[in-house]
Amino acid sequence: MRTETPVQIKLGEYAPYPFEIETVAMDFDLAPAATRVRTRLQVTRKDQGDMVLDGIGLTLSAIKLDGKTLAPSDYAQTEETLILSDLPDAFTLEIDVTIDPSANTVLSGLYISGGRFCTQCESIGFRRITYWPDRPDVMSRFKVRMEADQATYPILLSNGTPGAAGAAGAKRHFAEWDDPHPKPSYLFALCAGDYDVYRDQFETMSGRTVDLAVHVDKGDAPRAAWAMESLKASMKWDEDVFAREYDLGVFNIVAVRDFNFGAMENKGLNVFNSAYVLADEMTATDADFEAIESIVGHEYFHNWTGNRITCRDWFQLCLKEGLTVFRDQEFSADMRSRAVQRIKDVITLRARQFAEDAGPLAHPVRPDSYASIDNLYTATVYEKGAELIRMLKTMIGDEAFARGMQLYFERHDGHATTIEHFYACFEEASGQDLANFRRWYSQPGTPTITADEVWDEASGTLTVTLTQSNPATPGNDHPAPLPMPLKVAAFSPNGDKTADLTLTIDGETTVWTLTDQTARPLLSLNRAFSAPVRLKHQIDDETRLATARLDDDAFNTFDALQALLKADILALAYGDKTAPNAGLIAAVANAVRSNEMDPAFAALLTRLPDIGELFLEHTPADPVALEEARKLVQRNLATALHKDAIRILSAPSPHPFNPGVEQAATRSLRATMISMLAALGTGDANAKLADLFEAAPNMTESLATLRALCHTDAPGKHQAIAQFSERWVDNPLVMDKWFAVLAATGTAADVEALTQHPGFDMGNPNRVRSVIAVFAMQNLAAFHAPDGSGYAITAKIIAEADKRNPALAARLLQAFEQWKRLEPRSRAAAKATLDALKAQDLSRNASDIVTRALG
Repeated sequence: MRTETPVQIKLGEYAPYPFEIETVAMDFDLAPAATRVRTRLQVTRKDQGDMVLDGIGLTLSAIKLDGKTLAPSDYAQTEETLILSDLPDAFTLEIDVTIDPSANTVLSGLYISGGRFCTQCESIGFRRITYWPDRPDVMSRFKVRMEADQATYPILLSNGTPGAAGAAGAKRHFAEWDDPHPKPSYLFALCAGDYDVYRDQFETMSGRTVDLAVHVDKGDAPRAAWAMESLKASMKWDEDVFAREYDLGVFNIVAVRDFNFGAMENKGLNVFNSAYVLADEMTATDADFEAIESIVGHEYFHNWTGNRITCRDWFQLCLKEGLTVFRDQEFSADMRSRAVQRIKDVITLRARQFAEDAGPLAHPVRPDSYASIDNLYTATVYEKGAELIRMLKTMIGDEAFARGMQLYFERHDGHATTIEHFYACFEEASGQDLANFRRWYSQPGTPTITADEVWDEASGTLTVTLTQSNPATPGNDHPAPLPMPLKVAAFSPNGDKTADLTLTIDGETTVWTLTDQTARPLLSLNRAFSAPVRLKHQIDDETRLATARLDDDAFNTFDALQALLKADILALAYGDKTAPNAGLIAAVANAVRSNEMDPAFAALLTRLPDIGELFLEHTPADPVALEEARKLVQRNLATALHKDAIRILSAPSPHPFNPGVEQAATRSLRATMISMLAALGTGDANAKLADLFEAAPNMTESLATLRALCHTDAPGKHQAIAQFSERWVDNPLVMDKWFAVLAATGTAADVEALTQHPGFDMGNPNRVRSVIAVFAMQNLAAFHAPDGSGYAITAKIIAEADKRNPALAARLLQAFEQWKRLEPRSRAAAKATLDALKAQDLSRNASDIVTRALG
């Protein structure tokens, strides 16, 4: 039993590393069970102190200082460090270690996936390759030489520019790579294996030709075409929007099946989870194509915001991630529909980050301490971090923001920087003091803006009082008001816009006064979600619906209907009413019909708030009651849209298939109408679903109909489940979707059966997430079942995962973040589960999450 509290690393204790490693030459003799790694470091002292090197799981063979072999008495060694003392001001250090990539199940450092070598070094994986100061502020030029069996590993890749290559004996060969740009160790990458390669080229804005290559499993090269198109689009967009040109002659992507994350931005050699590279119409949904476009963009954009300029320490993680998420969101908005993209981004923010901000795992965008850095790759750092950049741009204006970005690139290229460095550029570019705005980075919690209206008909004056409140969160009992931009507009009852401006909220109370109004105006507040806040606009349902009908801000039209649907579901769940609001259902159905010319937006208008969102609106939360209420509202909406669903689904799916925005929008509305048929639950609707499944011309509609059937008791349900599995049993990415559909629609017993399925693989994070993460984070009524059965199977898999892959286990544990909001039975069962996990010998990652969750 582990009883100690995980040790906290604190921002206030940061100290620069006392040595500079100008260059490092690495020599890899690759073998699955015994890879030899020799490093030669050119070191210069910058300050007094010992040289502390990090290392985990390394077998040390030799250390040489300026050519002299050191005896064990010349250095100190612990389980995770090697310490050298009394060093000269300049010296050469050589280290020789052996590692076992085949035994590396944590998927951090150098490991084997699909019989090929690959690396994942962010955040602290490089210490599993060799001894090194594994921190982002130590930036060095890397030269790499690899040697391996030529038949098994014909392609040898690393960062930078390829150099010499050739035979190394009868059956082995070598390759050399040189990265001219200094980088921290977390950006090191190495891949070796036999791949199919999809190749192309890109001409930069200065006329240079860059060779592009996507390396995939044998036979999968055609499915890399969309990833390649997304890469070229990203490169062009970054030139056009941020004036950033790619800086090497090659850009490689390698797709691997076993990967803890989505992708990794290693300089010139991005390593991707294969789920975000491989796609064609029969194996990938439109959501997959969209995710590939976004993630390829995100990793490419890191070339400047993360690689050329990196973070000084891991407390500054939001500097590279929040900024790059903002950039990839803007890229997606330009590639697709800006309004639809904004709605999707806010849905993600509210579902993931608002919940995180409201629970025991809440933390600032830039935390002041952490126990395990792997646990800070969170929605707060990424999505909320992006919202802060978006607010900054709104507050200082587009031109000042553009000047500030260029100043940041020019001033800090090649440096490891901080939030303070970043904002100094925008203060200089805008002439504004942004010190108060930076409080967003240190204060957790989601602000609430309450808007109260007072109408004086005699004078034609509407007075709007906007009151800001901020919740107490762990470590912050007395939060302060935060400055923010609030985009607002006013409309006359006939739809004329009478005001359109951005208010600056900088205290607890802000008053907005509209004068000379001939009739009481209708207000649109926080347009395009200009500030990441919870808005409580104190108006009646009739006024909210009237505003939604005439608002020209797509997000606020969507959000007004969401607010009304949310209130209706809550009233049904907690006994305030027994039937859905018929007028609201009709209004939503009419909004869908009137927006069919924008099918992606029309599809979003049918969306009902998720159960997780509803947790934040009522405590104690009853997931089972919320699920039943939500189903009732969905059934009523499906009844209202029944004829529309039949009409839309009677038309053929767009052909020939194109993954672009226009066809994807049409298919999104078709998929929505498929879910409406499932909600009806009639024999005719179920028969139609079975027919649609048999005739599905692409994966988007095949998966939509399978998911719909799994929400019913239709006779064709089990046949469809079996048929889908039989067809795709040899395609692991498609089978991940099959597992996910069953986990999202089944009981705890069904999920336990899935974990016994021959295709369930504890060693593959994608497969584990497709079952346990989907069940625990999307099937909340079953996961939070009062009898604790959902917690039991989830905890069982978490405990097993923690023994081999702590990062994966910690991610799965985040499903418990809202347990304190539950009704008594479920809350007691959740606490008992967490207590039982805490009593086990958990990893540092998992122990940190459990300790914070229990609070």
